[in-house]
Amino acid sequence: MKKIVECVPNFSEGKDKSIIDQIVAEIESVEGSKVVDADMGADTNRTVVTFFGSPESVAESAFLAVKKASELIDMTQHKGAHPRFGATDVCPFIPVSGVTMQDCVVISKKVGERIGKELGFPVYLYEESASDSKRKNLSFVRAGEYEGLKSRFKDKKLKPDYGPAKFVPKFGAMATSAREFLIAYNINLNTKEKKYAFDIALDIREKGRVKRTKSPTQFKRDGEIFKDKNGNKVTLPGKFTHCKAIGWFIDEYGQAQISINLTNYKITPVHEVFDEVCKLAADRGLRVTGSEIVGIMPKASMVEAGEHYLKKQLKPTGLPERELIELAVSSMGMRDLSEFVIEDKVVEYVLRDKCQLVDMTLRDFTDEVQTDSVAPGGGSVAALGGSQGAALVAMVSNLSWGKDFLKDYKKICKVGEEAEALKAALVYNVDADTQAFNGVLDANKLPKGTKDEIKIRDKAIQNAFKEAINMPLDTAQKCYEVIILADKMADMGLEASISDVGVGALMANAGMHGAILNVKINLPSITDKKYNDKMLKECKKLAKDGDELLAKVMKKVDKKL
Repeated sequence: MKKIVECVPNFSEGKDKSIIDQIVAEIESVEGSKVVDADMGADTNRTVVTFFGSPESVAESAFLAVKKASELIDMTQHKGAHPRFGATDVCPFIPVSGVTMQDCVVISKKVGERIGKELGFPVYLYEESASDSKRKNLSFVRAGEYEGLKSRFKDKKLKPDYGPAKFVPKFGAMATSAREFLIAYNINLNTKEKKYAFDIALDIREKGRVKRTKSPTQFKRDGEIFKDKNGNKVTLPGKFTHCKAIGWFIDEYGQAQISINLTNYKITPVHEVFDEVCKLAADRGLRVTGSEIVGIMPKASMVEAGEHYLKKQLKPTGLPERELIELAVSSMGMRDLSEFVIEDKVVEYVLRDKCQLVDMTLRDFTDEVQTDSVAPGGGSVAALGGSQGAALVAMVSNLSWGKDFLKDYKKICKVGEEAEALKAALVYNVDADTQAFNGVLDANKLPKGTKDEIKIRDKAIQNAFKEAINMPLDTAQKCYEVIILADKMADMGLEASISDVGVGALMANAGMHGAILNVKINLPSITDKKYNDKMLKECKKLAKDGDELLAKVMKKVDKKL
């Protein structure tokens, strides 16, 4: 799985586009980093830049962006409506795919420490990266804003986590953190009345609403306010945590909308909020006409939504991820007011590399393999074979539905979902295997004129060969996992498709053995004997277990044919 991190630095400049253009150029000067948005606000005099990349590229881009901002933005001249205390005000890192929250905490700390040491700016950690519970809240860290920094450091209060505890007039101070992905989401109603949308927003948002006496109308903002014995207003919490919501009217659409920020979609998924709003709207005699994503969102959120709506129909969930995303889009009416193009709205598709091997036609890929170039070769073909095996297992899962399969419905869904995940991972390995071998070729091209250069080159070659071994080994392991799933589907899948289970298992087994050959061919180039022995032992066990399991699957297949 490709490792993707989002970074959303906020800069205290929202009027001069030339400054922001220079910062964006600095971010994109790092290979692997891609800016997808730079939202400038003149009134707030603030710009929010959103970019993505690998953990390494994002960390480097963030540092360069802070450095460039410090050269171009002068906080002694800054005025704006938004709270701020530095030229780069905040710089959060967000896990998207292939990375954890802890990985992003590490990135934020490394970047913060580097800024403190190399640039000499005060840096604070907040949210998931905070050094203590009080500092989790950004408002606590930023209290007093830029104008209060001089007295803060003079009184030695709130010492920064990195950098000097001193006032830097031109830059100020900044904060960095790790946090979850924020999804901006709007739900559309068949009404022009803003108050109706706002009333529903009060029911779903974490903050909730003020409790009132019962009212003869269907809207809960009528009636007298309840107060406790101390005269304080009594509040009722909303349906969802990690959910902020308001209601408004959009002139452009002539409709009321519920505007929602989901600060942790893993706890409060988009589809659960949509379903609840549909119920609340119906209770008030209204209808939801659709919804829209503002900006972009992670693939996992959309895939989960697609699976959710399939399960409501008691249908298997092992469909290709793109079909699941399309189902989520149609189920939540995400094309109600504007187009929803997956390549523009889903993070992983926005960042997808162009001209991949897997994007070729079958004929073109086969021709590419046939040429006299050393890659793509057996490793990529093995991964492709395994992916086809996984696809067949998932297909049988998706065909196994209806009353005859209800008792195994959850198990069938699980097998289908796991097969889809393995298929996606093996498809990724088609290109990754070629890239790994290209790394060997690149390492061999390094200079070797001096002893130091030879040492650096030799180390790079060893590391590259290990990567060229680890990649097909990963393919072999995943192919074996496909055979495990084929064994399960041979027991409970649609009998009319039992031949497909057999073909899937055979393809996965062939992919496994092909990948093992690609491990073995590279082992003689490794000088670490212990590493070699470990790899050979693992390959031998994998081949033995895979062949035994294949025989078991084929026995079941033959019995049902």
